[in-house]
Amino acid sequence: MRLFSILLFITLFTGVTSAQTSNINNFLVKESLLKNSKLAIIAADSLENPKEQINGVYTFSVSGFTQSLKFNDGVAILPMQLERSSFVYIKHLNDLGTHSKLVYVYKKDGDLTPYPISTLWLVLFPLIVVVIAFTFRKLIIVAIIVLLIFVYFNHSSGLNLSTFFETIFDNLKNLF
Repeated sequence: MRLFSILLFITLFTGVTSAQTSNINNFLVKESLLKNSKLAIIAADSLENPKEQINGVYTFSVSGFTQSLKFNDGVAILPMQLERSSFVYIKHLNDLGTHSKLVYVYKKDGDLTPYPISTLWLVLFPLIVVVIAFTFRKLIIVAIIVLLIFVYFNHSSGLNLSTFFETIFDNLKNLF
């Protein structure tokens, strides 16, 4: 009976210690090494250094779809392939808050190049166009056309208005 108690204790202890104890508070988005039109999510620290000790299944929201990603040595591959250039909004929620990134993935000749998009530019570009339009009244028509092109480009590349505002609000929450 004593041997059984010791084995039970060891089994429970190793089960508790192997549970997810690391949080993903930052991540990088890169092209998968297999070059199969898929993106890789790399767990990172605040200095953008990869955290190779991250292993296990973590839940992410990718452009509004919930995905359970299996991390091995700090790297997980998104299961969906990208057919064309588009915006991808990746969000992870854990005990320490919401961590999200908006990237524009440029696809050319089968290669994916992710460019992180700052929320500051999402807000500043339309504001600058509106300020210029009100400052120079003759440019109102040009400003409206530029804003319509901006909205059309965002929408056709996968960044709809709900994702646009969600990105802005998530980043504002993280500031305070």
